[in-house]
Parts: sequence; C-alpha cells; structure tokens
Amino acid sequence: MKHLILVAAGGAIGSVARYGMAILFQSQHMRFPWGTFTVNLLGAFVIGLLWAKFGGEPSAPTRSLLFIGLLGGFTTFSSFALESLDLINKGLWATAVVYILATNLLGLALVFTGYYLAKL
Repeated sequence: MKHLILVAAGGAIGSVARYGMAILFQSQHMRFPWGTFTVNLLGAFVIGLLWAKFGGEPSAPTRSLLFIGLLGGFTTFSSFALESLDLINKGLWATAVVYILATNLLGLALVFTGYYLAKL
C-alpha cells in the first residue's frame, strides 16, 4: 500500500508539472507539439541523471515515488503517440517524421547525457 501511495503522490506532482510545461511551451497556433516534445526530452534527461545518482539501484520507495510516479506522470508517451497520429491525419507527414525521430533519438541521447553527467 505504501508504494501505491508513493506512486500516486509522485504521479500527481508529475502530472501537474507536465500541465505547467505544456502551458508554458504550447500554443494552439503552433504546428509542432513543443509542450510534449519538451516534457519527454526533459523527462528522459532527468531519469538518466537520477538513475546514475542512485547507482542504477534506487530503493523501492524512491523508485515508486520518483521513477514510476513523478517521471511517469511527467512524461507523456501516450500524448506523443496521439499527437503523432494527429499530425499524420492532418497530412503533415514531414512534421510527424521529424517529431517521432527527434523525440526518440534526442530522448535516448539525453538519457545517456544525464547519466554520464551525474557520474562526473
């Protein structure tokens, strides 16, 4: 039960933070989903950084609160998938391809960057 509460608390904080970032970076008139893009890349960086800080083996409560709850609530892969579909449905194929590739490639790069920066 303790882990469920930690996941819920972290998820609530992460979701509110994601909402704030979306408001900060997104505009209805933009053709590129900057809010979700920014959140996913920042989340990838932070998870790499924290994973390194905890030596790749965070305690169960830390994992529940930060990794599953907070960062799980903060990052938005489901929104990313839906926005990719929406871009394709709108005929914005080039934008969709850039969005999909950039999110995945930069996300992976930032996980490694966060991890290795934390190791310094």
